[in-house]
Amino acid sequence: MKKYILLFVATIFLVNTHVLSAEKKTSFFKPWNSKNISKNDSSMIDKKNKSLNQKSTTNDTEQNISVYTGTFDTIDKEGDDQTTLVGIEHKNKNLFRDTWLGRFSPTTGGFITGKSSVYLYSGIEADYNLGPINISPSFAPGYYEAGDGKNLGSALEFKSEVKIGVDLFKNSNLGYSYSHISNNDWGDVNPGTDNQSITFSKKF
Repeated sequence: MKKYILLFVATIFLVNTHVLSAEKKTSFFKPWNSKNISKNDSSMIDKKNKSLNQKSTTNDTEQNISVYTGTFDTIDKEGDDQTTLVGIEHKNKNLFRDTWLGRFSPTTGGFITGKSSVYLYSGIEADYNLGPINISPSFAPGYYEAGDGKNLGSALEFKSEVKIGVDLFKNSNLGYSYSHISNNDWGDVNPGTDNQSITFSKKF
């Protein structure tokens, strides 16, 4: 038992001695390079501040909110289902991923029609920028409630869409979109619907 106690005390002594010697070494070399260290520290602080400022500016525009309005069931073969629609959509720039196929991000939104039909969706969207022009194809499954409007045959519906937009001012975009919604023949019937709308997007 005494051996273990002596070993424990010796270990503590050696550790403390090592720490003291290290402190002495650092204090010994400090006068020689204090100026260099202060310069390096200041430059490092400046770099960190710049990176933080860049991050804060990019963080200011991480959220993309779009509002849109247009026509639901544009073709309307039956002649009694065409109506207006109003919707909203959200994209988070933090979730963008660059791939060899393009830049992808999740998108979530929903719209309501003039006949109380509701569609809520969440899917994926690709972004292709050609100067001030943006082309954004997307695909999103969603939940559809017919209300007093068109019966699409199933609560589960799939929306494929193409948006073409133009950058107007800083962090804002005006575009046109055309979409098709159907249930891929998974429902009792599958009449589908084609929609078009004007979209205004703003980054926050």
